[in-house]
Amino acid sequence: MSDLYDSDIVIWSERQAELLRRVAAGEPVNEAPDWPNIIEEIESVGSEQCHAVESLLLRALIHMLKAEAWPLSRDVPHWQAEARVFRAQARRRFVPSMRQRIDFAGIYADALRGLPDTIDGEAPLPVPDVCPVTVDDLLSED
Repeated sequence: MSDLYDSDIVIWSERQAELLRRVAAGEPVNEAPDWPNIIEEIESVGSEQCHAVESLLLRALIHMLKAEAWPLSRDVPHWQAEARVFRAQARRRFVPSMRQRIDFAGIYADALRGLPDTIDGEAPLPVPDVCPVTVDDLLSED
């Protein structure tokens, strides 16, 4: 079954789900669940959710920073709208236990690195080196 895990995780997951349903129902089965890979997959669920929220917050911060660094750009309303959407998506996926697992300072540092050198031939205005908003601000409904 581990070979199937490596070659086609979709079929592997379907087979494992069916096998676990049968085991949970008390049905005797001839095949043992692929416990090592099942455990690995369950562990990865939480980390993938954290990564999804991190990605959304990073994208929101980049758009917020672009609007701050180039306030006269015609794209500011678009960037602000995009930031609101990314923040809303992050808010829907965020759970309290993520607060201690997500490196918010690192996400802001990545957002700073993600800013372009120029937009429409204009250099950016200075932006803070440290995130000027809190996690709660980012996740709030403004």
